[in-house]
Amino acid sequence: MMRDLIPVEELLNKASAVGQYYGFTPLSALTARARGSARPKAGYPETLAHLALDPVAETVASFLKHCQNTSCAPTLRQPLFIWHTNITPGRPTPKRVTIQFHALGTDRALADAVVIRALSALARDLFREEPVVRINSMGDKETRARYARELSSFFKKRAETLPEECITCAKQDALLAAEIAIERECAEDMPASSEHLSDASRKRFEDLLEYLEMIGTSYELARHLISRGNIWNDTCFELIAGGRRVAWGSRYNDLVRHFFPSAPFNATGAVLTVASEGTVVKPARSRKKSSARLRFSFVHIGDEAKRLSIGLAEEFRHARVSLTQNIGVESLTEQLHLAERRGSPYLLIMGRKEALENSVIVRNRKTQEQVILPLTGLTERLKSFA
Repeated sequence: MMRDLIPVEELLNKASAVGQYYGFTPLSALTARARGSARPKAGYPETLAHLALDPVAETVASFLKHCQNTSCAPTLRQPLFIWHTNITPGRPTPKRVTIQFHALGTDRALADAVVIRALSALARDLFREEPVVRINSMGDKETRARYARELSSFFKKRAETLPEECITCAKQDALLAAEIAIERECAEDMPASSEHLSDASRKRFEDLLEYLEMIGTSYELARHLISRGNIWNDTCFELIAGGRRVAWGSRYNDLVRHFFPSAPFNATGAVLTVASEGTVVKPARSRKKSSARLRFSFVHIGDEAKRLSIGLAEEFRHARVSLTQNIGVESLTEQLHLAERRGSPYLLIMGRKEALENSVIVRNRKTQEQVILPLTGLTERLKSFA
């Protein structure tokens, strides 16, 4: 049976572990580094005033505001994979805890896949059952405009058979009318957004589905999963556990532009919401010690290596082999720099050759000695290095 209430220490520990293995840095750690360069705190952009934000969008907007106030933003060389929570050590836990995973600064479908994979792993741990991933694409602005016209036409043609509320609402907001029709279970013949994707959006969606299949993440195509407003774009997804939605995610490039108008970037993210209780008594600085004990930094070059690294993250986590990585960073030099900054004594290096051969190079950073190991049984072999 799915748990309705999860102790806050367990929630925080598991979110931190999942974040580490999939390469998500706590926002608190990034903002602590940038504290000296933080700009004066600002309120929400005035441009958001005319937008109706749903609860998840409000949570993401609060996250972006924090990033803006602390000058935390990705660069061309280094996308940011971040996890964040509204849990504050030493303070009472909110009745509804949120755990967020975000990938900032990359347009690749890989980012969506990693967010979905990490969130699924966390949900599986917390709720002790395999979550159902439901996914759809609303496309870019071109797609959304085309889809809205198709919906308007649909509601006009079905005016005599659909609920009056849908028909009336469709005159102002066809997407809201579509949500009502779905809720009323009268949307069987309604057009699907995936049938009207632009070429670019279709390619991005196909790439994401391919990534999910390659890393062994099951999903359901949800043709009637809809995102509305000027907040979300392209991929949207939800996680279902115990028969209810526990997480929602999407790309939100348009929302970013309100907070970073001079240098907007691509972004995808998801918010998991759960009931919790208790108080985190340990100060945040005590958790920094865990990063010092990281034994392995995973460095990968090429799509095949990155796909394998996503799948291997779970094996390392379950085997309790301390590892982290930067999946979104393409540059080998940048990955090596980040690994050196973390102080991991060992590197796991996988390029195209190693990926095809199902092997990995293990290098001792101090002595520069290295050995090639097969992926089969890798976690057990690496325990001898710890």
